[in-house]
Amino acid sequence: MTTRSEFATTPRRLPLDALSRVLAFLFRGYDRHLQRLDLSQLTDEQLDDIGLSRREATREAAKPFWR
Repeated sequence: MTTRSEFATTPRRLPLDALSRVLAFLFRGYDRHLQRLDLSQLTDEQLDDIGLSRREATREAAKPFWR
């Protein structure tokens, strides 16, 4: 018979697929962060070449990594 204390000391582990989803989310967020950092450093001429205004680039660069 198992007791409550035995369950309390058993370490809980996240399923591997849940962990991989969390890591994928974080990697995508970091990639977005780097892209937005690059976008914020473009000149007005470069932004014009890709069809963005400075205001649009600034707004995009200000978004949090999860969006």
